[in-house]
Amino acid sequence: MINIDSSNIIKIDLQEDNSSIKLLKKGIWLYFLLLIFEGALRKWFLPFLSGPLTLIRDPLAFFILVIAIKNGILKFNFYLGITVLVSVLGISTTLVFGHGNLGITLFGSRIMLLHFPLIFVIGNIFNESDVLKIGKVLLYISIPMTILMIIQFYSPQSALVNRGVGGDVGGGGFNGGAFGFFRPPGTFSFITGLTQFYGLLLCFVLYFWYKPSGINFFIRLAATVGAFCAIPFSLSRSLFFQTLVSLLFFMFVVSMKPKNLIKVLFGVLGASVILVLLSNLSIFKTPIEAFMFRFEGANKYEGGVESVLVDRYLGSMFSSVGDSNDASFFGHGLGIGTNAGSQLLSKFSGGNNWVENEWSRIFFESGIFLGFIIIGIRLALAFSFFSFSYKLIFKDNTLPWLLLSFCSLILVNGQWGQPTSLGFAVFSAGILLAVLNQYNKNFKESGNKNLK
Repeated sequence: MINIDSSNIIKIDLQEDNSSIKLLKKGIWLYFLLLIFEGALRKWFLPFLSGPLTLIRDPLAFFILVIAIKNGILKFNFYLGITVLVSVLGISTTLVFGHGNLGITLFGSRIMLLHFPLIFVIGNIFNESDVLKIGKVLLYISIPMTILMIIQFYSPQSALVNRGVGGDVGGGGFNGGAFGFFRPPGTFSFITGLTQFYGLLLCFVLYFWYKPSGINFFIRLAATVGAFCAIPFSLSRSLFFQTLVSLLFFMFVVSMKPKNLIKVLFGVLGASVILVLLSNLSIFKTPIEAFMFRFEGANKYEGGVESVLVDRYLGSMFSSVGDSNDASFFGHGLGIGTNAGSQLLSKFSGGNNWVENEWSRIFFESGIFLGFIIIGIRLALAFSFFSFSYKLIFKDNTLPWLLLSFCSLILVNGQWGQPTSLGFAVFSAGILLAVLNQYNKNFKESGNKNLK
């Protein structure tokens, strides 16, 4: 039996009136807002700074960590201890045996040294109330985000709304391979950010139907419609599969508490009626047909839905282990497998070393030995989250379980070499840990030592 009050996941009692706590909370909120609107700055408002803005959350992460460590809020635990050790070894092997470029090494090492520790800072600083505020803000943002997505879908790539990073007039959409339509990025630099935004949004949408928690009915309804409309308009199979996973997690929760079935069905029925009505409008028919065309074509090419699911969520991970024989023992160096690092190195050495699959990137950069340790850290944290979240279902605390439906996938196999994916992984894991810590504190105060 795993104890939620273990040394692996630490919660420090904090005073809300502490100025450092208030400052850190503001920093975390800024991290969240920059995660969503960083692309907008790079495309529309500050295109001449599109390069530096890619790393705009890095100095903020450093600032948050310094304040947290200085005030005793972030302390070493099992995960952080191993992470620092592996990162130091990775930097050393990169400079000695790898590509040897210091700038790219620092860029690659920031993933585990700067951003990964934020999971524990957020978990220690935020409480359930803060997490629910994040959820409500996501629901409100989703309304204009959905409108923007629809406009981008139907607008030419030359339109201002589809401007690419750095003000690229060629457009920021990604060719969806369906009837000539491009995949809209929303306020993000790339479609990946938009799909992850809606993936995280759906967790809160489902929770607020299960427990309204003071959120307006029409906001819930609009966010629900937006979350499901995002699937055809984004032309994203990843979002489709992520939605299925979250719905399965949600139905499991409902099955544990049949008394909540009526109110859940009421919300689902209302949203379904609206979606059916919308699907008969030409503005929605086109993206649905385009999505189905891409879905069926891609699945046929990749060997069917089952093959796609296995390859995307299981096969790619295990094939990475099988392909690790191609990686050297010490790896080729931190940062070389990322898109930015690969492009920078190609200017000097030629060739593109960008590795799309996450586990393959880790093995390619860090080598077999350190690679297995890094992956093991992420798997161990995901397993801890799963164990604690599952126990809380039986105490009618469903928010961690629903957040886990999104967080678990991006925590284990998300493309952390891409800044936006890294941001969503860190932030979703952080707010999940915050809720788990809050519930653990409540159990302690009620006289229970841990979750049995």
